[in-house]
Amino acid sequence: MIEMRMTGRAALVTGGSKGIGRAIATNFAKAGASVAIVARRQPDLEEARATIIAAAGGSAKVVAISADVSTGPECTRAFKSAEAAFGKVDVLVNNAGTSRAIPFATVTDEMWQEDFDLKVFAAIRLCRLAMPGMEKRKWGRIINILNIGAKVPRAASVPTSVSRAAGLALTKVLANEGAPHNILVNGLHVGLIKSEQHDLRAGPGKKWPTIDAMYGELAGKVPLGRVGEAEEFANIALFLASDAGSYVTGTTINVDGGMSPVV
Repeated sequence: MIEMRMTGRAALVTGGSKGIGRAIATNFAKAGASVAIVARRQPDLEEARATIIAAAGGSAKVVAISADVSTGPECTRAFKSAEAAFGKVDVLVNNAGTSRAIPFATVTDEMWQEDFDLKVFAAIRLCRLAMPGMEKRKWGRIINILNIGAKVPRAASVPTSVSRAAGLALTKVLANEGAPHNILVNGLHVGLIKSEQHDLRAGPGKKWPTIDAMYGELAGKVPLGRVGEAEEFANIALFLASDAGSYVTGTTINVDGGMSPVV
């Protein structure tokens, strides 16, 4: 039997106030980790913090850090705040990002820069902050949240497919450099997972009149016949962050119900 525990570990999860990030933080807290959740809006963070603590039985140590990780100074402040709260950061989950996917000709330089700042440079900066401590302790986990378009980009999928592909390459580079120090670096590719970003696409005057109608139609694109739950995605993150995944590094895993045409 695999026991996925994180007792004594400290984790930092960006984009941790909603959706996949909150589900990952919740799983970590349930498994015994101290968790720092990072996002921009303080009210969302406080709500998420209360929800995570309650789900973990009321005794979890969870700190909420309001920061915009698309800038270098804010990345540093967020990381130092988590480190001050827990004394260390053992697990880093780079989850901050959006899913902007539009035709190439409509993407401006500013849009490209915004996307790379939030997804690529935030991950670079936070990994650079986290890895020295992980190397010193000879234990670390980095999980980069990507999407299936990083492997097989479709038309009208920029800038996100390009920035996620960069994240995939970063994952492999850091895995090779971190392996001698027991720093395991992996990626998880999102397919169709229920989230607030999807929910905003349904409602009066929109393409789908209700959220249920939207997910019902989107389910037809998934071989498993349904849209995934954030908790199902978070279960794989917990495996990678725990000692149960101690021989997995330098890989990326599709959590997509079979949508991606490549493994």
